Amino acid sequence: MTAADDDADTKPHYHGHRARLRTRFLESGGAGIPDYEILELILFGVFRNGDVKPLAKALIAECGSLGAVLSAAPERLMKVPGCGEAVIAALKVTREAGLRLLKEDAMQRPAISNWQALLDYCRAALQHEGVEQFRILFLDRKNQIIADEAQQRGTVDHTPVYPREVVKRALELNAAALILVHNHPSGDPTPSRADVEMTRQVRQAASVMGIELHDHLIVGRKGHVSLREKGLI
Repeated sequence: MTAADDDADTKPHYHGHRARLRTRFLESGGAGIPDYEILELILFGVFRNGDVKPLAKALIAECGSLGAVLSAAPERLMKVPGCGEAVIAALKVTREAGLRLLKEDAMQRPAISNWQALLDYCRAALQHEGVEQFRILFLDRKNQIIADEAQQRGTVDHTPVYPREVVKRALELNAAALILVHNHPSGDPTPSRADVEMTRQVRQAASVMGIELHDHLIVGRKGHVSLREKGLI
């Protein structure tokens, strides 16, 4: 056996993997790279050496998908051996950067003429949330988004919404229109009877003050539903 052969035998099985994965990612722009390898690339910044593939695959196994990993509560991530504060920070920074990019795209043009970008942002922000979150997009007279605010966080199947508080905040911002957005942690975005009734209450309260309710979007892992498209507004 030569010295070169002996040296090759002592190298870990993942020797050169990081460089190869980075090169493959840069050359492909990420196309065709599986979720666990995207996680590996993120984890390279946390662990300077060693094989991070087992941790990446364990995170996917625990949460189900890359998006679910990035959106998971820290308490859930901590269940995975090897996932500590530094890993969680890296995952959350990655998610926040992606959300800010989508939000920037959504806010560049009037919401009504930029609907797909708005949907992409809302789905990325809410589809993996473990509890219901109710958000409001406040628009000016040109339908430009002037504020995006989380109004309430509820339980796994209920979020209290108070039409008077929604309208009060719209008046404070001098908003001319609203888009309501909330998620269904069950994954099914089908509106409930309570969703429909609450939407009608908000619409009625807003119309008294000359504020238009454009839509109410319900987001789930299985897609989204527009109450306006369903004829429920």
